[in-house]
Amino acid sequence: MGLYTKLIQKITKDDSDHDEQDTFVATPVKPPYYGTVTAHPNFSAVGDAAALHKAIEAKGVDEAAIIDLLVKRTNEQRQQIKAAYKLDTKKPLEEALKSALKSDLEDVVLALLMSPAQYDAHELRHAMKGLGTQEDVLTEILISRSNREIKEIKKVFSKAYNEELEEDIKCDTSGHFLTALLALCKADRIEDTYMDDCLARQDAKALYEAGEKQKGTEVSVFIDIFTSRSGPQLRKIMKTYASYYSDDGLAGAVEKELQGDIEDCFIALLKCAWNTPAYFAEKLQLAMKGLETNKRTLTRILVSRSEVDLKTIRSEYTRLYGRTLQEDILAKTKGDYEKILLELCGDN
Repeated sequence: MGLYTKLIQKITKDDSDHDEQDTFVATPVKPPYYGTVTAHPNFSAVGDAAALHKAIEAKGVDEAAIIDLLVKRTNEQRQQIKAAYKLDTKKPLEEALKSALKSDLEDVVLALLMSPAQYDAHELRHAMKGLGTQEDVLTEILISRSNREIKEIKKVFSKAYNEELEEDIKCDTSGHFLTALLALCKADRIEDTYMDDCLARQDAKALYEAGEKQKGTEVSVFIDIFTSRSGPQLRKIMKTYASYYSDDGLAGAVEKELQGDIEDCFIALLKCAWNTPAYFAEKLQLAMKGLETNKRTLTRILVSRSEVDLKTIRSEYTRLYGRTLQEDILAKTKGDYEKILLELCGDN
């Protein structure tokens, strides 16, 4: 059994049984909140702007005060603080903090001050800037964001860099991987929670006939299904494929039939569709594995998921690796960077 198959089987081996639930999963009126950052109850944009100005102007800079304030405000509240700060000081808060802070702490603080779409656009641009492309970053963002979020990212990207996201992707990727990314950029994936048994059987059959059943692979069939079906529907397809066609499942078929960036993209897509928090937990663990920590990945995931599902990511991290996310952050980071990451993780 190949490496990718083992990894996805590890992620999908959880206590939940996705396909035993009702075929239609009703959306609750008010879905539970799994983020670690919540709105400050006594919020005052003017008061917070003044507190930040004081911390920035303090002798030696009061990093602790800056961390405590920004982590305990939602992104929406931070945007209001930015506006209040500029109105009062006539200087952008980002510029003031960039001058006052340094290194990894500066990177996290500036990320927190961006809107979610601005931060995603920033990370996508960085992944394609200079020599070499960080294909895993392109994959991570485009497979895990909603249609609405991708549309907003594209709008922000165009405004910030005077270029279309798709054009940059065309310049930095090629082949089937490029085709898959452009399909995801269309932001027209099905997003409802309805799981169609008949369609799942049709798709599983089509994937088998396009791959393992024949010599050669019709990659276009994989791209069409993988980039258009909802997460719940992809889970149904995975279960159906494993039941009818292969003990190694759909992940095994991808590993056998594809290679390179498109294989990595589809394996990531299957993991994210099956269990999104586990997908991010694995990426966090890999970012801290080995001698050097991938701080950019660590920062990106903790910041971008802090108001989405970071609580659940923490739980999945413990389930997969037998230790807490905070324990590994303590072991692999230090100083103010460690402090702000732990604050973002919240109580465990």
